[in-house]
Amino acid sequence: MHKVIEPKILYFGTPVVLISTVNEDGSANLAPMSSAWWLNQSCMLGMSKKSQTVQNLLREKECVLNLPSADMVEAVDRLALTTGRNPVPENKAEVGYQYDPDKFKTARLTPERADLVKPPRVAQCPVQLEAQVVQVHPFEEPSTLVAIEVKIVRVHIDEQLLMDVEKHYIDPEKWSPLIMNFCEFFGLGHKLHPSRLAPVFQPVRQNTRM
Repeated sequence: MHKVIEPKILYFGTPVVLISTVNEDGSANLAPMSSAWWLNQSCMLGMSKKSQTVQNLLREKECVLNLPSADMVEAVDRLALTTGRNPVPENKAEVGYQYDPDKFKTARLTPERADLVKPPRVAQCPVQLEAQVVQVHPFEEPSTLVAIEVKIVRVHIDEQLLMDVEKHYIDPEKWSPLIMNFCEFFGLGHKLHPSRLAPVFQPVRQNTRM
């Protein structure tokens, strides 16, 4: 039986993304978020204009979308109540956010030079997507929320995630993203059922045993 409810937040969750951007003074900002979805070579990011990340995106027009694996949950959680905005926005201060000028250090993560954009990659993240801002769309007006469309211009993948038969295909059984589900952290479980769609987009996995 279904029940009609009015949840405080309508948020079913997606993979966590650590977005690295460049601040006005040239330093790096790093922020976790999980309102993101991909289509072809683009990604849509849902965030508030009050965040330092969005201000950096509007000014610099570029970022790196670093996707942490499930075993990086502690590093991501260290950033949960931090912000690059100084002073801290009132709505964030009320719930305990604090200004942090060096989020890489706080998260104990390593910045790594990107190829085509200024913001650094996160060395520990197995998936790193360099991106440039294409458009910014107002969302749910009146609101500070925006949907930011970015184009992926370079993809870095940990070689351990790749299939042996074709180096440009990611093995879904090796990729274990960190998932945010109703503001709680989760990982993926085991594969439930083979998909008839998978062979259309992925090569057949070969058995390398002799």
